[in-house]
Amino acid sequence: MKTERDEDAAQEERSPQEPDFYSPVSPDPQEPVSTYFEEKVPIPDDDGTKLFSFRKLWAFTGPGFLMSIAYLDPGNIESDLQSGAIAGFKLLWVLLVSTIIGLLLQRLAARLGVVTGMHLAEVCHRHYPMVPRIILWLMVELAIIGSDMQEVIGCAIALNLLSVGRIPLWAGVLITIIDTFVFLFLDKYGLRKLEAFFGFLITIMALSFGYEYVRVAPDQAAVLKGMFVPYCSGCGPAQLEQAVGIVGAVIMPHNIYLHSALVKSRDINRANKKEVKEANKYYFIESSIALFISFLINVFVVAVFAEAFYGKTNMEVGQKCNETGSPHSKLFPANNETLEVDIYKGGVVLGCFFGPAALYIWAIGILAAGQSSTMTGTYSGQFVMEGFLNLRWSRFARVLLTRSIAIFPTLLVAVFEDVQHLTGMNDFLNVLQSMQLPFALIPILTFTSLTSLMNDFANGLVWKISGGLLILVVCAINMYFVVVDVTALNSTILYVFSALLSIAYLSFIIYLVWHCLIALGVSCLDCRGSVQYPPSVLVDEQPEFDS
Repeated sequence: MKTERDEDAAQEERSPQEPDFYSPVSPDPQEPVSTYFEEKVPIPDDDGTKLFSFRKLWAFTGPGFLMSIAYLDPGNIESDLQSGAIAGFKLLWVLLVSTIIGLLLQRLAARLGVVTGMHLAEVCHRHYPMVPRIILWLMVELAIIGSDMQEVIGCAIALNLLSVGRIPLWAGVLITIIDTFVFLFLDKYGLRKLEAFFGFLITIMALSFGYEYVRVAPDQAAVLKGMFVPYCSGCGPAQLEQAVGIVGAVIMPHNIYLHSALVKSRDINRANKKEVKEANKYYFIESSIALFISFLINVFVVAVFAEAFYGKTNMEVGQKCNETGSPHSKLFPANNETLEVDIYKGGVVLGCFFGPAALYIWAIGILAAGQSSTMTGTYSGQFVMEGFLNLRWSRFARVLLTRSIAIFPTLLVAVFEDVQHLTGMNDFLNVLQSMQLPFALIPILTFTSLTSLMNDFANGLVWKISGGLLILVVCAINMYFVVVDVTALNSTILYVFSALLSIAYLSFIIYLVWHCLIALGVSCLDCRGSVQYPPSVLVDEQPEFDS
């Protein structure tokens, strides 16, 4: 932490010729106290001559790894294993491109939080009118609920596998309620300890899925070819739908809101342009490292199922399970249809082909993925609710509410669905989250392009154009995913209902895009001057900064 003496010395060293054009945005003085921000991690000082400092990188390390957990949740793992089983190694390049796109979008989220001192939900609360703001909040809450349901179900499935079926799905869901108290317990003992715990869970995932990778020993040349050759020979509708599913599973809407909030946990003097620029640099490096590790873990899963189960039929797998005496052989019908797997069946087939150790280690990895992602999902729910609604509740009340929102619908699913038949629900939840994606991507591009909000750190022309095209492509891909699933409903009533929802849905997206284009500089669209982005509240005194 800087002392008054240090600040006085720095003041004397400043050149009187330095321009004073950087004015940080002042957060709302009534901003609610969030659990994660009761402690600020200090950033070590240096002489300012180093281009890179490992000490500073370590101080900034944490938020990016918590953000990267969303790339490793059970929904992503299921998408990975299905990709390997259906398309082999051919779609690894889609996973790579999706992760790179995700990194660029997370960069925008981190910049918003660092520069403004507010996260995306708080900025939306300031700049959108009340009705659009409430609709936006509800859409993001739907995405969080959908993601949290996948994560809780993933934990329950892992517990079922580890207990050899003794813990039913509904009991596993109830056990995950303990997450609430684990969350409160860890948060009480300090921010860095909490971040270390998440790092520990990521390490468990890396070791678990890494073990499967080494045990199966996939063809390394095929892995590299699939990763860097953007081509899918012999692919049909099933592979195309799986490719779209990868993009939808990797890029999650609530993760943009989460990352913009997590970066507020470092003690950064936003009145100092150099410190803000430095924070943006280190956060980008840290996010790159975190997403690289998450990418490798995802590659482990894809490669394992591509090597061992690509082209396998239900009959082949069922016969193998019978030979090994597996109690789960009835999962696979005696036909020659291509094997369909989810995270439950994935563990079963690993156990049939590579021994019980492979099954239990797989379950441990899924449990770590579910446990970590449910806790970060709880954070997302807190930040979104606090930001959009400006709530000031006790820590326990906020955590309990955000966990309950997802626990109750998940418990209903667990009671009425069998653990062996959850793939359809997972596909539906992926569609739900895909539909909510524009409600994170459009606002983040809108607000990071506003000079009145971002000052000298607003998006330049290249970022505005490339960001807009990127978001357009991602949203188009995800909408394709939605259309494919809707057309499979085969019900006139559901078609009509879907059409009505689509009209309302597209109307709201058009409204957000209209605001976004005006923020990007297309002022001719605001012919009546009805869209006003008021100048953000600035601090009373215009601070100087170190150049």
